[in-house]
Amino acid sequence: MRITYRLNADELTVGVLDSIKAVFLDKAITITVEAEMDETEYLLASEANREHLERSMKQLERGEGISFTLEEFQKKYGNQ
Repeated sequence: MRITYRLNADELTVGVLDSIKAVFLDKAITITVEAEMDETEYLLASEANREHLERSMKQLERGEGISFTLEEFQKKYGNQ
């Protein structure tokens, strides 16, 4: 059985641990803790993404971006 808890570190309480104990009773368990990447970290994590974003930002700085409203975007691309 696998259960994933996503919470901020300050939300970790004895109650959370007690609920894990109640679900798994006397079974051996593994607890892995990892910090989630924020969107910027995620997008910059690979070299290819970083280079693509840098090129895109330079295009915007040169005024080469395309401007549209959310309504225009939704009309053109809809809920695909």
